[in-house]
Formats: sequence, structure tokens, C-alpha cells
Amino acid sequence: MQTSLYVIILLVTLALLFDFMNGFHDAANAIATVVSTGVLRPGQAVALAAIFNVLAFFVFNLSVAKTIGKGTIDPAVIDHYVVFGALVGAIFWNLVTWYFGIPSSSSHALIGGLIGAAVAKEGTSALISAGLIKIITFIVLSPLIGFLLGSLLMLLVSWIFVKSTPLKVDKWFRRLQLVSASAFSLGHGGNDAQKTMAIIWMLLIAAGYCSKNDPLPPMWVVYSCYAAIGFGTLFGGWRIVKTMGQKITKLKPVGGFCAEGAGALTLLFANLSGIPVSTTHTITGAIVGVGSAQKMSAVRWGVAGNIVWAWVLTIPASAFVAAISWWVGTKIM
Repeated sequence: MQTSLYVIILLVTLALLFDFMNGFHDAANAIATVVSTGVLRPGQAVALAAIFNVLAFFVFNLSVAKTIGKGTIDPAVIDHYVVFGALVGAIFWNLVTWYFGIPSSSSHALIGGLIGAAVAKEGTSALISAGLIKIITFIVLSPLIGFLLGSLLMLLVSWIFVKSTPLKVDKWFRRLQLVSASAFSLGHGGNDAQKTMAIIWMLLIAAGYCSKNDPLPPMWVVYSCYAAIGFGTLFGGWRIVKTMGQKITKLKPVGGFCAEGAGALTLLFANLSGIPVSTTHTITGAIVGVGSAQKMSAVRWGVAGNIVWAWVLTIPASAFVAAISWWVGTKIM
């Protein structure tokens, strides 16, 4: 029996709400450094980030959406109950971590939600191991790559400007940080908006509104997901901005540039490779890398440790809530 159009509309709306929250929750990733260094005021920073989130549509293909849409969960298992459970699990974890100001991954909350709802319905046979192994591998690799690139960029810049005065360095990198923040926001939009596209695409295929042989989701899905994440970023989550920009380590414009530059390079690689990574993990690793390149004591390792614990819990917590939500959905929808 074909899923009711009203249920489809409800779930697409819920998916776009998640996408909005993704932008709201992860705005800190793109703007925390540029705000904490004083280069831009908060309102200016979120506007810049939102614009480049949306411009990602014109830069990147939809390879990340393909990876999640057809490479994590057996498409035959997907129905409106699974999508409902996945979205509720992801939204729940986003709300919890936003409330406590913890920079966790919206991407992995969504993946955890998919896993929990699919396993609740069909068991572990519903999972596509190759796609999940790639995602789990980059849970570890993305912050390490960000850390390494952030450290190397900081050391390289320090060597290049070793004879320059602090005032001159600050002047240059206040301008350059606008470029690095824009580049990171572009990568954020290109990676994260596509994850919601994949969920809606799965739903439409399962409901018979799209063919599983279609190479791409409908363009209205693409447009609406980029718009939703852009608007979410525009409203920004200030609790997390404070954690990212001030509590991990104190940043100057040169450090902000190196952190955002490292994050942007990592996201560029991930987007071109079709790998759904966490922008939160990436920029956090880069910020820690920049801080430790100056001196190890510059990093508040206790704060960093709490963030890592949130990362560890994201997938199992969102999966658990998604499994319960799937069961509730089967009773009420």
C-alpha cells in the first residue's frame, strides 16, 4: 500500500526541520573562530556562513547524498516508519547537545538514527557494511586530519611570518580569515545539506514517488535542503559558538585562519570523494591542532575530552531513541 501523501508531507517537513537544526546547531563550526577573534560580529558571521552554505549547491555534486541514500541502509528496508524514527532520534540528540552547548555531530546523529530505526525493523541484516565502515573510519580520521592540517598550517604560517610584527600579522589575517571562514562554510553546506537530501530521497523512493534507478533526487529536494540549512545557519546556535571559539583554546586571527583553512581542505576532500563526514569533528580537531602547535598547555584538554565523549555517544544515543521512535511510529502513523 502506498504511503499517504499527508504522511509524506509530514516527514518531508520533519526532515527539513532537521536540516534547519543542522544549520542552527553547526553554525558554530563555521563562525566560532571568526567571531571569537573579533574579525566579524555575530550577525555578520552567520550571514556570511549562510550565504556560502547555499552557494555550495553550485560548487559540489551530490555524491555525499548518494553515499547515504544508497550506501548505508538497504533501500528495501526504508519506509516512512524508519524515516520517522531516524529523524526523531537525530533531532532529539541535536536538542540535547545544543542545550548543553556541546559541539556534537548532526551528521552522525542522523546516521545513528537510520541505524537504530532500520535495525529495530529488520535487524542487522538491514545495514550495508561497506558504507558504514567508510563513515565510521572517518569519524576517527576527520578530526585527526583536521588536527594535522591545523598544526601544519600554524607552523607554516609562523615560519613564513617569523620576522613580521604581531600588528602586521593580525592585520593580514583579519582579512584572510574572511576567506577561510567562507571556504569552510562552503564545505559545510556541500556536505551536510546532502545528508537530509538523502533521507528525503529514500522516503520518496520507498513511497513510490521516485524510482530507485534515478541518478539524483528531485531538484525541489536539493533546493529546499540547501535553503533550510542556510536559514538554520542564519539563526546560529550561540551556546556552541562559545564552546568552540573560546573554551577549547584562545584564538587570534592567524589561528582562526589556520583552523578554518584546515577544516575547509578536509571538507573539500570529503565532498569530492562522496564521504559524509562531521564538520564538527573536523573543525574541533583543527582548533585543537592550532592550539597545540603553539603550546600543549594552550588547549583545555578537559573541554576537549568532554567533546570526544559526546562524539562517542552520538551514534548509540540517537540509534536508541530512533529505535523507540520507530516502534511508536508503527503505532500512531
